[in-house]
Amino acid sequence: MYGRNHTAQVVRFGQEFLLLDCGEGTQLQLRKYKVKHSKISHIFISHLHGDHYLGLIGLLSSYHLSKRTEPIQLFGPRGLDEIITTHFRWSNTRLNYPLHFTETSTSGKILLVEHPQFRVSSFPLQHRIPTTGFLIEEKDGPRSLIKEKLQESPLPLAAIQSLREGKDYQDSDGNSFQVIDYCHPHPPLRSYAFCSDTAFNPELSTYLDGVDLLYHESTFMEADQLRAKETYHSTAKQAAQIAVGCGVKKLLLGHFSTRYSDLSELLAEAQTIFPNSCLSEEGITYPILPTHE
Repeated sequence: MYGRNHTAQVVRFGQEFLLLDCGEGTQLQLRKYKVKHSKISHIFISHLHGDHYLGLIGLLSSYHLSKRTEPIQLFGPRGLDEIITTHFRWSNTRLNYPLHFTETSTSGKILLVEHPQFRVSSFPLQHRIPTTGFLIEEKDGPRSLIKEKLQESPLPLAAIQSLREGKDYQDSDGNSFQVIDYCHPHPPLRSYAFCSDTAFNPELSTYLDGVDLLYHESTFMEADQLRAKETYHSTAKQAAQIAVGCGVKKLLLGHFSTRYSDLSELLAEAQTIFPNSCLSEEGITYPILPTHE
């Protein structure tokens, strides 16, 4: 309704594509917006309400039909593996590609993926069934050396390797080579947090302190706060309060109730608390901008 589809987001880090939730119709949206869904290597499912995972079986089946051979790393709550296994058993389907499932937990912050470019962790949300959010953090890459400095005084290979790793180096003669002198400043690292469905929970600051971009559900307006509490959802104002409490840089609102045809009032409600708020819109790419200290 109102042109809003069920939850699914693609986060790209270089050549790695991560899919966060996979609501019904995700395949169609990926094709519509020309997202290279064959590049998706990791899929994260926040919880087992249909609007967050019912597109998954179709996507996995399409990968099978297209003869995919690259593995998929799938992360989700207990029961998701049973749902998938049951479907493929009764459809007599043996996937062409490896599907590796990791069960998520709501017991604190848990590291799920350690990749050379990024790490992904889960953290608990407060919803009617076990639900996790996901935090994606960029990692330090090799440092860029200042060529002019190397031309002035060539360095041994061991020193170059150490400096590129961000470590000062001292040779056998006691000469010291400092990263700050031989390397360009490392660009600030970026972070993104995804809070799918959750009641208002100020304790999220434990996991989301200083995040560059926060997606937080804002199903209702403050006038419907009681309904939000009953259904373990949040209002736009509460999402903004979380953004303030966590010291995030930008807030992305989403998961809007169909009772609101015009979302401008939800946005205005959030912006009165946290001005750097915006609405998540279909097919829009939101850059994750690093924080400059």
